[in-house]
Formats: sequence, structure tokens, C-alpha cells
Amino acid sequence: MSIFKVALSLLLLCTFVLIACQSTSIQSHPANTVRAPSVSDTSPTDFAGLHQVVAYVSDIYSGAVPEGDEGFESLKAMGVKTIISVDGAKPQLSKAQKQGLRYVHLPFGYDGVPRERQLQIARAVRDLEHPIYIHCHHGKHRSAAGTASAAVTLGLITVEQAIARMKVSGTSPNYKGLYETVQSTQPALISEMDQVSNEFPEVWQTENMVDAMVAIDVAHDHLKAIQKAHWKVPAEHPDLIPVSEAARLADLLRNLKDDEHVHKESEQLRDWFLKASAQVTELETQLLVDQSQAQKLDGLFKQVTQSCKDCHAVYRN
Repeated sequence: MSIFKVALSLLLLCTFVLIACQSTSIQSHPANTVRAPSVSDTSPTDFAGLHQVVAYVSDIYSGAVPEGDEGFESLKAMGVKTIISVDGAKPQLSKAQKQGLRYVHLPFGYDGVPRERQLQIARAVRDLEHPIYIHCHHGKHRSAAGTASAAVTLGLITVEQAIARMKVSGTSPNYKGLYETVQSTQPALISEMDQVSNEFPEVWQTENMVDAMVAIDVAHDHLKAIQKAHWKVPAEHPDLIPVSEAARLADLLRNLKDDEHVHKESEQLRDWFLKASAQVTELETQLLVDQSQAQKLDGLFKQVTQSCKDCHAVYRN
């Protein structure tokens, strides 16, 4: 065999090997896809910009609010088609639309999911394109309860299975209203479901500035009553759950960042609300960890109260 033929044979062999390697590489790493969580997972899954993702049924997931473009890209990579927010904050519609995802906004609080809201979420899950991702802010409590109650309402899982998935999400037992909601949920009749509106709003009309400030004052007064009871449920107000009241106040303050009046007023006012929200979130976290540390809780609540006074001095008085 001539030197020319040997060189040609070696060149062809290298070409075939290179093509085979490239083919294997493409098959092993599909572009823009990720493995979605499974109902058999015993802990939440995190993706780029997306946290606390837990499957409740094979194509219905609960988790935290998507963070930036990365979060919505991760949802698209999971195959998600519809996002349902149960958080009070205004959804990031433009980021979702950029990825071809539909957004539905059906918020509720930490004290439980009203039956009307359960049916609205369940109908959205029933009627809209799957897979579906349901989120709140942290992805542990309200999104878990909303997803669990919707799945039970639709007869997709039992109450026992729903509670088990909430525990995987990390839903704290201190949020008694959320657990009680799911424990009392029953499958809905088709006729009951069909009576609920199928408009599925992209942005729910939440409280305006005046209503929100009234609600903030009420939540703050509730926390003062809880503090007086040494950070336990007050005997005269058995409906006041410490961690739920802290979470509600944090939510109200955080959601005001999207209020039109706040945007028109000043950047400083927006920053004040965000700072106070972060302080209340720290109080909420401490209540979840250890309610017996009264001195520490008093100190955290004092910071919140001072932030409110500073803001009032400039914008209310």
C-alpha cells in the first residue's frame, strides 16, 4: 500500500471518529432541557433562578418565585407552559411572555385558602395547558398549600398524599391555617367547578395604597398583641398565629413596591417598604425557628416599629 493510501485511510478514520463523538455529545446533552422533579423525590430541587421545586403530580409543580430571566428559562427548560402565582406581588409578565409562558395571578394569605380561591386555582389547573408551576414568594408555604388543595379538589391525589408533599416542600407546621385548609379539602363536583370564572387574570386587583396601609396597621397591632403574650397566641385572640401575622405583614410591605403611588412618590419610600419587609421576614424566620427567644424577638420587632415610625415622620405626619 502506498504512503498516499495509508494517509487517506487514516484521514477517513479520524473523520468518522470525530463525527461519532459529536453525535454522542449532542445526544447526551439535549439543548435547553432539564430533568423535571418527580413525585418520588423526597427533597425540593433547585435550578438556575428557580428554587424549592416539588412535584405534586407528574406535571404540576410548586416552588418559589422565578428569579430574573434565568428562573423563567429554567421553567421553559422544564417544559412548563402555565405559571400560577398565589403571591400578592405583581407577576413578572414580560419575562414569562418572553419564554412563551402564560401567567395567572390568584393570590391568598397565610391563614388558609378560601374555598372560592381553591376552586379558582383548581379550574385553572384543570383547564390550562400543562405542565403547570404554582409559586408564592419563598416556595414553601402558600404555593405548597395552593398546589395541594388544587390537586385534592381535582381528585388527583388524596389528602394524605397532599400533606406528605407539603412536608417535602418544607411547609412549617406553624402555618396551621394552610394545613387545616388542605386537611379539610374535598374533591369538587364538575358542576361546582364550572361555576367558577374561567377568565384567569394575569394580574389580580390587589389592595390599593390606602387599603394596604390600613391592613399594615392592623397586622402591626396584631403583632403587638402577640408580643404582649410573650410571642404566643393571645388568649383573647386565639385566631392570631404569630408566624402567620408576621408573614402577612412582610407580604403587605413587600407588595407595596409595585404600587403606582409609591413609584410616583420616591425611590426612598420604596426602599423603606423593602427594608421593613426584610426586617419582618427576619422576625418571621425567628418565630419559625424558636418562639421562646422573647428578647431576640422583641429586638427584631423594635426594628420594624422604628422603621414604620421613621417612614411616618416623612410621609404621613
